[in-house]
Amino acid sequence: MKNLITVFVPFSDNKTNQSNLKNFSNQQTIKQLYFITDEKNQYQNNNSILIDSFFSISSLKKMLNNIDSEYLLIIRKEGVVNFEEQALYKFLENAKQSVAGIVYSNYYKYENDQLIKNPVIEYQFGSVRDDFNFGPVMFFNKKYFEAKLNSINKNYNWNGLYALRLAVSKEKQIVRIPQYLYSFEKKDNRTNEEKHFSYLENKNIKKQKEAESVFTEFLKSIGAFLQPKFEDVKYSDFTFEASVIIPVKNRANTIKDAVYSALNQKFDKEFNVIVVDNHSEDGTSEILNEISKNNNKLIHYIPTRTDLNIGGCWNLAVDNKMCGKFSVQLDSDDLYIDENTLQKIINKFYKEKCGVVIGSYQLTDFNLNEIPPGIISHKEWTKKNGHNNALRVNGFGAPRAFYTPLLRENQFPNVSYGEDYAGCLTISRKYKVARIYEPVYLCRRWEGNSDAELSVNKKNKYDFYKDQLRTEEIKKRIELNKNINE
Repeated sequence: MKNLITVFVPFSDNKTNQSNLKNFSNQQTIKQLYFITDEKNQYQNNNSILIDSFFSISSLKKMLNNIDSEYLLIIRKEGVVNFEEQALYKFLENAKQSVAGIVYSNYYKYENDQLIKNPVIEYQFGSVRDDFNFGPVMFFNKKYFEAKLNSINKNYNWNGLYALRLAVSKEKQIVRIPQYLYSFEKKDNRTNEEKHFSYLENKNIKKQKEAESVFTEFLKSIGAFLQPKFEDVKYSDFTFEASVIIPVKNRANTIKDAVYSALNQKFDKEFNVIVVDNHSEDGTSEILNEISKNNNKLIHYIPTRTDLNIGGCWNLAVDNKMCGKFSVQLDSDDLYIDENTLQKIINKFYKEKCGVVIGSYQLTDFNLNEIPPGIISHKEWTKKNGHNNALRVNGFGAPRAFYTPLLRENQFPNVSYGEDYAGCLTISRKYKVARIYEPVYLCRRWEGNSDAELSVNKKNKYDFYKDQLRTEEIKKRIELNKNINE
């Protein structure tokens, strides 16, 4: 099994380049290695390919023209790759399966002179995020690579590899090898928080709009694209106009601030605050009891069940007979930015005749000092295509508010991550989602916060679950379109 693979590696500094040359030259399966670069001063005639950007369609076609082997391996990130013994043979064995369009594997990250396991998750039908983590290495059968690349009729400037991957996934399996087959060394000092929100940075706006275009074409090709034809919501009468809903467990150091942030809202109709206290043991319950003695707007509810997560707590609040017409989110760590937040949100419902309203928020530390990346407003959302593009990104934003009868019909899954994403996806299938683009919410990050720095395993768990949600939602949208067209 010699000379079967052509390798493409991003050009880097001399030390990194020499390390990669040495590591790959020891592999008998490799026929040719090319450095790819978008800078002319890095171009070398003998083993370099000058491209316009990473990874445009034209760049991928230029790479294709230099392949004289059955398989190709693309290193997607700048850094040093070192394969384990027999690793490339395992890639080849999996790629030779007729069902395999792309192969990837677990890997080690080399950091601070240590090898750290970096598992990756299985690819699902709904793994359609453009930032799905394959790791730095993607392995292709040239035949499928060429066929799908030539089927793409637009010259995407940044998202060619994303478009190619989606095209491959329609007919071939994307196969994960659950073994640690290589190590990768790359210094990246950004926090998980900064990486998570990097797609919202101004410098990435054009790239993200292009990714949305790629994804929209994919949805159309599989029959899952939904036209922007929404049903207006006809609001019925409730005793209370709105309820602020706060699920909580063991947040004694933040719950008082959160509750008063809600109780102090200036609102022109009757509202209440429903706190579902999920059997707190740290003094949270006592704090809530004390507040409720002096304020009848606060409903302190302790469930009889002990198996509830955040989604289950939300369902209890929404089903409560005291719940208002609109159910408005406030996490037990966080605060509304001022006393006008609730009014702004409810006004938006009546203006847009929508099923969901989502605001914008500002990231802060525990003491409310702004932290990077600051304001998260999800301006990538458009009225015509937001409900489709929501399947590509990892969240809708916050704070979220719902027309209560719709939540009663479409209850949250009883989980503590992604429950809101599931609800928003379901409702957006038929009803409009309206946005408020100025910050109305302070989202606090601190050591005890559930959204603080996540481990790789926890992040993988969350991402896998959201991909499951996308899988089911895409199938439902395909079925909905079939019924409409019959």
